This record gives sequence, C-alpha cells and structure tokens, in this order.
Amino acid sequence: MSPLSTARARPGRIWARFLLRRLLGLGAVLVVLVTATFLILQLVPGDPARAAISVDASPEEVAAMRHSLGLDRPLAEQFASYVGGLLTGDLGTSFQTGEAVSRIIATRLPFTAQLAVFSVLVALLIAVPAGVVVAVACRGGRRRPLDTAFTTTASVVGCTPEYIAGTLLVLLFAVTLGWLPAAGAATPASLLLPVAAIALSPAAALARIVRRETAVVLEEDYLRTARAKRLGGWALYARHTLPNLLTSTLTMGGLLLAGLMGGTVIVESVFAWPGLGSRVVQAILVRDFPVIQGIVLVIGLMAAVINLLVDVCLGVLDPRTLTGKTEEASSS
Repeated sequence: MSPLSTARARPGRIWARFLLRRLLGLGAVLVVLVTATFLILQLVPGDPARAAISVDASPEEVAAMRHSLGLDRPLAEQFASYVGGLLTGDLGTSFQTGEAVSRIIATRLPFTAQLAVFSVLVALLIAVPAGVVVAVACRGGRRRPLDTAFTTTASVVGCTPEYIAGTLLVLLFAVTLGWLPAAGAATPASLLLPVAAIALSPAAALARIVRRETAVVLEEDYLRTARAKRLGGWALYARHTLPNLLTSTLTMGGLLLAGLMGGTVIVESVFAWPGLGSRVVQAILVRDFPVIQGIVLVIGLMAAVINLLVDVCLGVLDPRTLTGKTEEASSS
C-alpha cells in the first residue's frame, strides 16, 4: 500500500478504534445497569410479593404471589429471566396498576426529555454569552468589581438546589404575581418554571467555566496577533474565540443533559410534571419495583448514549480527542 493510501486509510482506522472503544464502554455500562436494576429487587428492604398485594395478606397469599412473580426461583434463573425479558422489550408489569412498564415509560419519557432538553438549551443560552462577555470585559484584570460580582453570583446560584429554586419561583411567579401556572403540563407556559428551576444552577456553573476558558483563550498568541491587526470585535470574538470554546462547552453541555435526565426527579415532583421523575417517586413510595427497575434502567442507558454522542461530536470537532492524545498533539 502506498504512503498516500495509508494516510487516507489511517483516519478510518482511528475512527474505527475510537468507536470500538466507546461501544465497548457502552456495553460495560449496560451490563452494570442491568445488574444493578436487577439487584434493586433483591437488596431493597421489604417483600416485593407483599407489596404487590397487601400488607394484610396471609402467608399463603404471599407465597402464591412470590411463585407468580418467580421470586421463589434460584437467583440465577431470575436474572436470566430478567435479561431475557429485556432482550424482547419486556420491562415487566407494574405491581400496582398491572400496566406494562414499557408503556408507562413510553408515556412519561417525552415529558422528561422535553424538560431536560429545554433546560440544557436555556443553560447554554445563558451561560455561554454571560461567560464570554464577562471574560472579555474583565480581560487583563480590568473591571474587577464586575468579575467579583459575577463569580459570587454564579457561585451562589450554582449551589442552590433545584427544589429550593423551584419553590421560590412558584412563590414569586405563580402565587404572588400569578403570571404562570404553579404545576401541571396543561399549557406551554407550564414548562417555563420547571425549566428555569432546573437550568439556573447548571447555567451558573457552566458560565464560570466558559468565563475561565475564554480568559485563557484571550491570552493565546494568535489572538494577540489578531488584536495587533486591529480586527473588529465581531471577527475577533465570533471567528477566533468562540470556536475554541466549543470543545469544553459541548463536553459540559453533554454532561449537563445526561445529568438532567436523572436529575429532574425532585423538580417534577415540585411542579407535578408528568414525567419519569414523578412516576418513579410514586413507585418508590408504594414499592412498585418493576417500575423502579425500568425507569432507572432507561434513564441510565440514555445518559450513557448521550455521553457517547458527545464523544463522537468532540471527535468531529477536534480529531485529537479520537486517540486521547490532545495534550501531546497540542504541545508538539
């Protein structure tokens, strides 16, 4: 094979190895998720069979229910049956309602996904401009009061739990001002308060990261050269600064989205939002183990897939990340 054809084939091999590593990692995560969700039924205190019927049930009724649920079989057989059901798309049946868990998830997942996606978009739309503007305004140690105020505010907001933010937002905009609905998902306006409650803390944390990364980029030699050529503000910051923030911003955005898929539980409960979070809280209260297993498995799998997609996007934007040698490449 000629050197030219080898050079052309090399990116394909790099991508193949990269995707193979990521898919193997995703497979390992899936194995851990399946095992962990199966063990929920075994390790959580209480008898699932009694939870499925009544606390007043007789021992004979509980034994019959355990046999019906397959809980009297050896653990290995139970695990094999559980995995076999997953492979066929069978996530079990709710103890309380008798409804298929897959149907419950299919009904609730769009609400949680909608909440998570809009929250990430709002967080990015707030954090990126705010971080860049403050970094540019405070470049070279200027406007220290602004920098201090920004850092302090971002720290306080970033440490505020979602349920506290949600409660304050409801008190202000729903109870006091009456501008927005306090709960439910009946109208598009119902989305505003829960999205704000979820997005505020990540936006503050991401804004601090963007501010720090922008400050580093602004001190790079190529930007000093661009400023020496008296490039306008738009060309300088939009064309030369923002592209260099994409990698870190995309990484954090992906992590935020993956985290928010599982972090909407409390907010959904505060706002009575009909998503997976509020449903899994209900399932925990009544020990509806199949619903708990199914929702935890789906949320964990979605978080892993999102991380995989973020890694692929990073590989497209910065091919150095494909081999994990970004530092070496940048220093050579």
